[in-house]
Amino acid sequence: MKYDLSQDVGQKKEKNATYKALRKLLALIEDERRILILAFVAILVNSGLTLVSPMLIGRTIDTYVQTRNYNGILQNAGILLGIYLIALVTNYVQTRLMGGIGQRTLFKLRNAVFNKLQELPVAFFNQNKAGDLISRINNDTDKLNQFFSQSLMQFVGSIFIMTGAGLFLLFINLPLGAAALSPAILMWIFTQATSAWVKRKNAGSLKSVGNLSAEIQENLNNFKVIIAFNRRDYFRKRFEEANQQNYKTAIGAGLANNVFTPVIGMAANLGQLVVLTYGIYLISRGQFTIGLLISFFSYVNNFYNPLRQLAALWANFQVALAGWDRISQLLVLQTDLVTVADSVSASSSALLSFQNVSFSYPDGQEVLHNISFDLARGKTYALVGPTGGGKTTTASLIARLYDPTSGTVLLDGKDIRAYSPEERTQKIGFILQEPFLFTGTVRENILYGNEAYQSHSNEELAEVIRAANLAGLVERFDDGLDTKIQTSGDAISLGHKQLIAFMRAVLRNPDLLILDEATANIDTVTEQLLDEILQNLPEKTTRIIIAHRLNTIESADEIFFINSGQVTLAGSLNDAVDMLLHGKRVS
Repeated sequence: MKYDLSQDVGQKKEKNATYKALRKLLALIEDERRILILAFVAILVNSGLTLVSPMLIGRTIDTYVQTRNYNGILQNAGILLGIYLIALVTNYVQTRLMGGIGQRTLFKLRNAVFNKLQELPVAFFNQNKAGDLISRINNDTDKLNQFFSQSLMQFVGSIFIMTGAGLFLLFINLPLGAAALSPAILMWIFTQATSAWVKRKNAGSLKSVGNLSAEIQENLNNFKVIIAFNRRDYFRKRFEEANQQNYKTAIGAGLANNVFTPVIGMAANLGQLVVLTYGIYLISRGQFTIGLLISFFSYVNNFYNPLRQLAALWANFQVALAGWDRISQLLVLQTDLVTVADSVSASSSALLSFQNVSFSYPDGQEVLHNISFDLARGKTYALVGPTGGGKTTTASLIARLYDPTSGTVLLDGKDIRAYSPEERTQKIGFILQEPFLFTGTVRENILYGNEAYQSHSNEELAEVIRAANLAGLVERFDDGLDTKIQTSGDAISLGHKQLIAFMRAVLRNPDLLILDEATANIDTVTEQLLDEILQNLPEKTTRIIIAHRLNTIESADEIFFINSGQVTLAGSLNDAVDMLLHGKRVS
């Protein structure tokens, strides 16, 4: 299954239409309905008070200023002060409420994205860069937070004020109001024509931010290699290319986001010019008053100033939609490693069986072709073959890191897909070629995913470790179980990491233990110690060893040679050596 997220989300058509994306965005705050209503009421009151003020000012000028009625002026000034104070309070209330909604939505959204990442299979992470995924969790979700906490209610408030101002203009004087609003029609046409382009530019900018993050993450993780080969120039060149691309897309997005501002400014100036010209003409004919003209000017400003705000808010909205597209791309993915009903059941002494299994990676050549073999309980098997022959792929299918393209893998006579992840990982242990540890202690790392010993004290755990013949490995660490582990830097050697991974797998007491080059980075003395531990595993434990060093597989009961999509029983160690030397192809 393809899990590639690198396609251009801005070019999607039906699925990412603006109104559908908006509905999905608003669905994120469905459970905030009560607080939204309160914020809505606050912004409605604030907008209403803003619209009342110009009419009161016009009436004061016509009724009290021209007649020099100072008591009336002071009285209306007091009313205006009260209106402004109430508007201040309502504005604070809606800002506080929406800020809380934004932060809670950000919290839930980041949890949802991270939990989705936990559900997806290994294939997803092979097809996507970690830096880009980090950017989706951090940067893209923050764009949505800014929209909900800052832009949404400003957007709604601007719509209210703009609509109310337009109605007041038409109510005071229909011909003059229509003339004042006519430039807005041109604005609407312009907005409709450019919205898709603005969204596309923002999507490209967010994508380039993700690529830049991925480039930095990849190079910093491998900085030791860059230093060893003295290729800082390569690092600088790659970073400069990614940074240059990010710069270009950011410039394009910035221009797109600001394209509305001068156009709206021009429309507002035209509206004011129309009001001034036509208003003075009406006053000269006695059909209008100075107070109404001033009120009219205020309402024109109340109509076009929100349009200016809407221009910036619309750009933020397009950024949020672009971010939501990238996030929803991830949220809609479903793992292809689903638990199925057991449709195959076989009575067999074999612990694991491959039945006509074929496998190929997405957009890649077939790695395994129609292979079948059985693994008995308690035996040790070795998988050998040239680099790239399919050994690790076979082991990954055994551990169900992938599902076969065709065919069936049986575990204990049952389709391996019918086991829950908890059941499967309890039965199968996998020591990877490149072990990964978490920042913490040796204890925390060897108990990772092992609930059986989580509540044990260090003394109780030490007894369990001695019973499993692992005490000699723990002694290799200066502070024993309390030794601090850092995932970055050279605080712990690769060999020590391998030891921890070994203990982590053995303590789970699996029915089947896979060792993928598990001793490649360990000295000979430690390797002998590990071999003794393997020999003392319970009789039921089946061991699968993948190794290039032939001394590692000398004690194997059976050896499988894997190459060119085929798996064949090699027979003796000498036969395996002969196959490796001559690159034998199996028909």
